[in-house]
Amino acid sequence: MSTFMNATDKAPVYNGSRGWPAILILVLTLAWATTALAASMPNACSVDGCEVKIVGVEKSGDELEITFESNFMPDVSKNHFHVWWGENFTVEQVSRNAQTVHGVKQGRWHRHADYPSYITQGAASTSVRGQSATICVSAADRNHNILDVKAYDCVDVSDKL
Repeated sequence: MSTFMNATDKAPVYNGSRGWPAILILVLTLAWATTALAASMPNACSVDGCEVKIVGVEKSGDELEITFESNFMPDVSKNHFHVWWGENFTVEQVSRNAQTVHGVKQGRWHRHADYPSYITQGAASTSVRGQSATICVSAADRNHNILDVKAYDCVDVSDKL
């Protein structure tokens, strides 16, 4: 590895790799900005309500890795996500108040605050899906009640199973 400097250089040049420190600084700055933005997102719902969408799904061993986009930062002790298999339960069923408010039998879901990516597990595991091929997500409150039964997102993942 040859190193040389001249009067105009401010950083050593290693076989023409002078741009790498700048690229590394840029990558670290973008990572910090993304983390800072996520940390600065509120947990409270906006005027339009809490929204969460599935923007990507990949296979992760026997499970699925789901990428979400949301307008709030989930926290299980506050507003968070419920994930379930769509053919097995309706959005009204994946809520603690399923019977009392919606008049339906309570189903099974996995509550979590993993953001932006999540690996299916528990009641959302691929091992408990039966024949279901649709994964769904909605926002829930600290009592595990769905915030808005009209605001949920489902994606067909049959090509990933």
